[in-house]
Amino acid sequence: MVFAQEKQTDSISNQQAETDPIHELTKRELKKLEKEAKDSLQLVTVQDTVSSDTLTKKEIRQLKRQRKRDSIAKIPVDIDPLAPAKAAFYSAILPGLGQIYNKSYWKVPLVYGAIGTGAYFYIENTNNYNRYRDAYKRRLAGFHDDEFYDINGDGISPGNPDVSDDALRDAQEFYQRNRDLSLLITIGLYVLNIVDANVDAHLKQFNVNENISFKPYIEQNQLNYNPNYGLSLSLNF
Repeated sequence: MVFAQEKQTDSISNQQAETDPIHELTKRELKKLEKEAKDSLQLVTVQDTVSSDTLTKKEIRQLKRQRKRDSIAKIPVDIDPLAPAKAAFYSAILPGLGQIYNKSYWKVPLVYGAIGTGAYFYIENTNNYNRYRDAYKRRLAGFHDDEFYDINGDGISPGNPDVSDDALRDAQEFYQRNRDLSLLITIGLYVLNIVDANVDAHLKQFNVNENISFKPYIEQNQLNYNPNYGLSLSLNF
């Protein structure tokens, strides 16, 4: 009696599987149907809340962009607490390497341009300082053959140089100040490169989702059917 009931149950289930069209669908087809149903539901929701007769094309485009931003905001962001420290460490080893780690490739030319400019002026001022210092030392040693003694090519006249000793000393001080200033600026740009890599890594991991959001919104006035604009702040726990 039990075996007869089991056979009858199996035959009924087989008949249902043959007559039920859902059993004949594959997993891909089921997913496709679910996606189409979801898209149609979203379309109905938008059509119920927004009327193309009362909104202009520009306002409809704004709504579409807002929906796109909302969908992007729902994407979770993987947070790596060591990423800012890594970016700063890489930039400390080699300027621009932290920006490459953060995938901010457009910043690399700016980093090398800024640090390279500071280094250029430091080298240039150092060379000029050394020139005037060496000439001044030879003057003090009693020589008259430095490059500033006879600039015009009129011939060396002992005791009557084209550039005086005081002018050589003033030039040394001028280029020394510029050299020190160039060095400080170059070091500052190097430190700024490290700070930028660290801050950029923090910002790239900034968690943007619907738990906390501050965004503009648009709604339709039920009295005169004109759009109202504003800002909304949401905080969810």
